Amino acid sequence: MNHFNNTGNHYWRNLITRFLLVVSSVTIIVWFLPRTEGPLFHYDEGKPWMYGQLIAKFDFPIFKTEETLNAERDSVSKSFQPYYYRNTNVEEQQIANFQQRFKEGLPDLPPTVKHLIVQRLHELYQAGIMNANDYSSYMKDTTAMIRVVNGKEAVSVSASKIYSTIAAYEHIFQDDMLAMHRATLQRYNLNEFIEPNIIYDKERSETEKNDMLSLIPQASGMVLEGQRIIDRGDIVDHHTYLVLNSFEKAMEQRNSSDEEILSTIIGQAIYVFILVLLFTTYLVLFRKDYFQKPRSLAMLYTLLVVFPVIVSLMMQFNKFSVYLIPFAIAPIFVRVFMDSRTAFITHVMMILLCAVAVKYQYEFIIVQLVAGLVAIDSLRELSKRSQIFLTAILVTLGSAMVYYALQLIQSDDMSKLDHSIYIHFAINGFFLLFAYPLMLVIEKTFGFTSDVTLFELSNTNNELMRKMSEIAPGTFQHSITVGNLAAEVANRIDADSQLVRTGALYHDIGKIVNPVFFTENQAGVNPHDKISNLESARIIINHVSEGLQLAEKYNLPQIIKDFISTHHGTGLARYFYINYKNEHPDEEVDESLFQYPGPNPTTLEQAILMMCDGVEAASRSLQEYTEESISSLVDRIINQQVQAGFFTECPITFRDINLAKQVLTDRLRNIYHTRIQYPEEKGS
Repeated sequence: MNHFNNTGNHYWRNLITRFLLVVSSVTIIVWFLPRTEGPLFHYDEGKPWMYGQLIAKFDFPIFKTEETLNAERDSVSKSFQPYYYRNTNVEEQQIANFQQRFKEGLPDLPPTVKHLIVQRLHELYQAGIMNANDYSSYMKDTTAMIRVVNGKEAVSVSASKIYSTIAAYEHIFQDDMLAMHRATLQRYNLNEFIEPNIIYDKERSETEKNDMLSLIPQASGMVLEGQRIIDRGDIVDHHTYLVLNSFEKAMEQRNSSDEEILSTIIGQAIYVFILVLLFTTYLVLFRKDYFQKPRSLAMLYTLLVVFPVIVSLMMQFNKFSVYLIPFAIAPIFVRVFMDSRTAFITHVMMILLCAVAVKYQYEFIIVQLVAGLVAIDSLRELSKRSQIFLTAILVTLGSAMVYYALQLIQSDDMSKLDHSIYIHFAINGFFLLFAYPLMLVIEKTFGFTSDVTLFELSNTNNELMRKMSEIAPGTFQHSITVGNLAAEVANRIDADSQLVRTGALYHDIGKIVNPVFFTENQAGVNPHDKISNLESARIIINHVSEGLQLAEKYNLPQIIKDFISTHHGTGLARYFYINYKNEHPDEEVDESLFQYPGPNPTTLEQAILMMCDGVEAASRSLQEYTEESISSLVDRIINQQVQAGFFTECPITFRDINLAKQVLTDRLRNIYHTRIQYPEEKGS
């Protein structure tokens, strides 16, 4: 009763967990989607209108383009006259300072020179002296005008009539009498009596300028309710382009109410929920193995959520093109870690989810679907870095070509085609190259193992393989032979040959701990002769747990650890079990003392390894290697495994088992083929 309760609780817990996964995915996507209201039309200036007749549903202004408004703002800024005020105290103060310092006259100079200098200072202050920095900033154009405030009156003055402090100093020496005494006058530091008396009025200038800019009209006309904007087939000219832009802006402003925003959110939620539900339904109906694995679900739904969120953020900030995002990286990951059909379905759903956030959905969907198909078709397996490079090139070319085709369909003028987008496709292809290093991140995050990792683990020069070849050379050779046999069987029954070959290399690594207790490593001396059958069985069985410990130490993936734990399943160390029974005929034997911990194989590849391991090990004990003896051995070993129920938990069929028997019989016959015995020559 408790068993059924636990099973029921587990079922409902899994169901609730997956339901929450769907709901949370929908919530996250909808939360980040931009609240874009109003119709989303795809139109370009100079191209025909592809939709039906468009009638104005309300009055709205024809807004100017940002370029036009900027040009008008620049014009206002150029014609604007900044405000300055005259400080009359400066002239009085500086001339008084000059008179005080040189009240006895200027040494070595005639008395008339002092009078001339005072007169020049007065002329300069009356014209106006400005700070050198302000002068260089605002007076670059000599035709510019400024407004000088005297009391309550502001008078426009030409910039050419105003002096900077440096220019004022030079003007003093324009008098012939002063110029001839220049060398002497320079000793008296006349520049100390030249101070700006025309001061920039920042607050008044900015206020006046902002008022003028605010008076620039944002619109250049009106469209009245009921007025026809454009009809199907009409060319979108510049004026119509402005009207369409204005119509969309007006729709956004009208739809900014809480009710309209709520309506948009509800629509987005329904749209996203339908797509996520369809994707979940696909997994339930056709890929239940993925749906039942938390790590598979986690990766699939992460990809399904991350890309729409990225697109939504980019559209809200509106700084980058969505074509820079390497969407094809998602089907690449799913193809490498799962299968091509799931990769395509995932990509389609992801692109449809992203499309609700972009403006030009038609071309976006077409281009990205082609890119995803090219990525899936060009990457049947990933074993070399060059394959990612080739895929990136093909995806870039495919995206560019289909976009070019769409442009040709929409326009007959080659000179008007948009060429900047192809730079985005090239950058997108470059980003796809990061799929290779990101593969490791996906593996570590979600617990997958790629073909690249399997190839690296298959290298017999790595530390663990070298250790096994040195300590347990017989086991090493056995593992290689089993790997070759298993790979051939896998190829014949459409299993993963690379995975089973790699698993075979590591399935017996636990024998490194006590190598001499295994026959393939013995050289005439059998240590089992000196210990009991129970002790021998314990040592033999422990190579599974010791192998798992080594796998943990060397950070082997879980999928490889599964081969170690399942290659004997829950079978018995039969040799020592039978010996013990024969020695104790009257005793009730506890089979658990001679039983491997298991579990039994749960995948096709694990079942293949179990068959190949058992057959290869048993083949070493044959007295003669004939076709009949090898075939009989293969049938006997595999039939025993089937009868013991080792394959009841894995998806292997009787057809697969029969094909495996054929492959193993043929391969063992080739391995153990006998030479023709040459006749001896009789003496004459």
